Amino acid sequence: MEKIKEYGLGKVLLLGFQHMLAMFGATVLVPILTGLSIPVTLFAAGVGTLLFHLVTGRKVPVFLGSSFAFLSVIFVVSEMYNGDLAYATGGIMIAGLVYLVLAALVYFLGVEKVRSLLPPVVTGPIIMVIGLKLVPSAIANASTNWMLASVAILVIIIVSIFLKGFFKLVPILFGLVVSYIVAICMGQVDFGALNTSAWLQMPDFMLPKFSWAAVLTVAPIAFVTFMEHIGDITTNGAVVGKDFIKEPGLHRTLIGDGLATAFAGLIGAPANTTYSENTGVLAMTKMYNPVVIQIAAVFAIVLAFIGKFSGFLYTVPISIIGGISMMLYGMIASIGLRTLADAKLDFTHSRNLIIVSLILVVGLGTEISGVAVPAGAVIVMVVGLLLAGFAWSLFSKVIKNEKAGKVYTLVTVVAIFTACVVLIVMGAFNTLLGDATVVSGLFLAAVIGVLLNIILPKTV
Repeated sequence: MEKIKEYGLGKVLLLGFQHMLAMFGATVLVPILTGLSIPVTLFAAGVGTLLFHLVTGRKVPVFLGSSFAFLSVIFVVSEMYNGDLAYATGGIMIAGLVYLVLAALVYFLGVEKVRSLLPPVVTGPIIMVIGLKLVPSAIANASTNWMLASVAILVIIIVSIFLKGFFKLVPILFGLVVSYIVAICMGQVDFGALNTSAWLQMPDFMLPKFSWAAVLTVAPIAFVTFMEHIGDITTNGAVVGKDFIKEPGLHRTLIGDGLATAFAGLIGAPANTTYSENTGVLAMTKMYNPVVIQIAAVFAIVLAFIGKFSGFLYTVPISIIGGISMMLYGMIASIGLRTLADAKLDFTHSRNLIIVSLILVVGLGTEISGVAVPAGAVIVMVVGLLLAGFAWSLFSKVIKNEKAGKVYTLVTVVAIFTACVVLIVMGAFNTLLGDATVVSGLFLAAVIGVLLNIILPKTV
């Protein structure tokens, strides 16, 4: 890697500030959308990035910013608890700990065995659900002023398609700035928050709260972002010319990401994730020294204490946020489609059709209809599917080695056993948990997808 002294302190600081700008638009958009604190989010992104670099031995030039994958579940938990976002950040903190479990599994079992539980046929439609279920809120926000929303969308398209270099990496930032200037000209900006904010401030940290419903809603998203993490680290290594999956190791990058996310949840910020925007800056500048990223992290921390800065962001009209969100949520859903396309899945196979169809219908249907899913019912479903898989496993083994009569006898016994166990479990858990403890439709869809991927034979 390049030595800092070869570039000079001034250029290195400028490169660090450029990295901060690359992550800025996307990072602050998450708290603007969810109602979480912008200063706390910037602080968490900066400290989380430094934690990541510490764990990985300062070898991986990665910046960690707000994750869009958690947007939908933050909204769900907020509705569950009448706008109390502390329960959502509690779930985010547990999601960070899930990363640590995945890191241990990767270390002891290897990457491929863990990845086999979450193939594209599962993660692809889940990502689609995450994006599509947010669309109604984007439309509602944009409809408050279609003119401003359209300007934001148009600028993002122009920057993404026609501009080159660094500018192409920050379309959200450009869309925000240009549409904001138009809003000022139209008299649509209320500067009250800017006028009342102090120049210097302490970020308004918030301790998390915990409940089973919130944890079961938020934490499972870590399994989806786990696949995103592998892709980002692989891409980052390809740009730099190193294999970071081997050195310092995927388990270390997962630990770094997990600790950053757990820390974010602890202080009241959205989950962190590795940012592909900053990988693009690396490719453009050819400056791969992690120190530059660490400088960007320090800039983010400093901004967290400047009150006028966050006050300015709070003056952005909701219609502009709606326009940006329309692009953003659509892109999230499109990433799910790309995941399926890149995997070259054969949808003439009933197995793939069943898994994708059920994830989409359950994930979107429960959210659109507003149907609550009792946790007890989910546990019953998990036990039932696992027992069904066990019965199929016995059936397939016996049918290859035994006579038909014995097969029918065995299947009958297993079927009766399965039914009895499911009835017992259903009664026990419904009594224990009742209908008060509910989970999100996205969690239910993810559980169904993972279990079907395990149970259904690959040849179906």
